[in-house]
Amino acid sequence: MAECIKCGEYTKYNGGLCFKCYKNHENGSYSKEELAVENIKSEEPQVGLTERDRSYRYNMIKGRIAETLIQELFLSLNYNVFRYGMENTIPGIMELLKGVRSDVASHIRRMPDFVIQDPKTKGVYFVEVKFRASEKFSLSDLENDYPYENAYFIIVSKKHIKCITFQELADGREITPTSRNYLGSRKEFDLDKEVIIDFCAFAVQFFENV
Repeated sequence: MAECIKCGEYTKYNGGLCFKCYKNHENGSYSKEELAVENIKSEEPQVGLTERDRSYRYNMIKGRIAETLIQELFLSLNYNVFRYGMENTIPGIMELLKGVRSDVASHIRRMPDFVIQDPKTKGVYFVEVKFRASEKFSLSDLENDYPYENAYFIIVSKKHIKCITFQELADGREITPTSRNYLGSRKEFDLDKEVIIDFCAFAVQFFENV
């Protein structure tokens, strides 16, 4: 779960502000004391990454590792895997959109990571990959009006790889540490559970200190 860089409350934007702090920033309604502190910070020489940039890049790296893990899992099972997100079509666009709030930017960020195709059934699926150290994922983790209602969400944690559909989230189901919605149990994919166990071991190695 991401935390607001201003107050520490929940936010959907890694390395960003919660809704309340964002509106305060827009309306210029921070107190004089807060503004004074921000002015002092802005006058200080910046060495290396800012805390916000560090958090943003750290979370991006975790996400990329999780994406690569799932990509290689499906490739090892002879699935056809295509990167779908706009950042793969236009390299660097996610960096340009950092901090941008608009309908277009929001739609680009919400594009699924992959399109995968089952070589046996020829079935095609949208797949979004998320890393969650808490092993929790629910409808509240998505923005309102999420457009890809046929998407599958694969949640990578330190111990498990689980999967849930958007429709299941909309029906009130969620992923928790005790839920049993494992990726290997999805009948749509018919995956080799032993291969998934191997990739879970990779996840433990990559994320054990996260």
